[in-house]
Amino acid sequence: MDFAPFLIDPQRLWAGEEAWTGPLAIVDCETAREWPAQPVLPPCPVIGLGDRAHPLAATLDTVIEAPVSLAGVVRQIVARPRAAAVVTDLLRLLPSLPPREGLVAESFAYAALQGSQEHLDWRAARAPQAPAIPGALRTARAGELLTLTLDRAAAGNAIDVPLRDALCEALGAAVLDPTWARIRLAARGRCFSLGAELAEFGATPDPATAHAIRRRTLPARLLAELGPRLEALVQGACVGAGLEMAAFASRVLATPDAWFQLPELAMGVLPGAGGCVSVSARIGRQRAALMILSGRRIDARTARSWGLVDALVDELPGDEAGPDIA
Repeated sequence: MDFAPFLIDPQRLWAGEEAWTGPLAIVDCETAREWPAQPVLPPCPVIGLGDRAHPLAATLDTVIEAPVSLAGVVRQIVARPRAAAVVTDLLRLLPSLPPREGLVAESFAYAALQGSQEHLDWRAARAPQAPAIPGALRTARAGELLTLTLDRAAAGNAIDVPLRDALCEALGAAVLDPTWARIRLAARGRCFSLGAELAEFGATPDPATAHAIRRRTLPARLLAELGPRLEALVQGACVGAGLEMAAFASRVLATPDAWFQLPELAMGVLPGAGGCVSVSARIGRQRAALMILSGRRIDARTARSWGLVDALVDELPGDEAGPDIA
């Protein structure tokens, strides 16, 4: 792949320069000798090459590092430039916002992309799918521990409307009841979650209506409120909405076979279940951008070194909770 059309001199990031109009810009930090004291980034992803410790690198949207390749990131951005630009703008904005307001901004950005041609093209290319058996949530209590277990293993614990609504109900009760000092989010089966139920995409085509629904029913707003009380146990695939929810936990335990991915850019959208907020809070906006713009899987060891996971364990804690509660 020829990257030359996207390479720019960092001095081009001065406010007085003509605006860069490409779908992305690449800055080689290793060769950079001069750059503006306060760089102004164009409205597209600005990708850094070289040492993350370089003083210029911190001002860019992301810096390439293993296991993500520059070619993979460029390929994704060129294929979905509008979605890439929107998610980049959002990630630049989020550090200045509290989580609650950040979730609103994320939902606005997601709504904009729901109506985009890039997302409509992705939906049109997909064959219609019938949702699998509806999701369920197991809730059990043992002393101060409330365990919420995603119970849709046959569908990879994909989050459908019934499972989402059950999560909201249980999490809402947990927020209001301080006697549940520990809230544990877990999942049955071989994986934590494959993300949102794709068969439900497009069920609410009007972006404004979909935004209103997210404002009322998104589990992320409740997960964010639980703060230090929340922990997540992850095994196998932890993808999309599954990762977005788990990342809100103050402590994430994962097995060595766990892997993590945010594939939404290929769909013409961005992580809209709270992930732009939760993942960037955990690993910083640059590595969050790297995951989103590349769509690349991250293994458990990398996730641990980045801070996406707090500890790797050969075996997740057992079900300490008692029988299911109503």
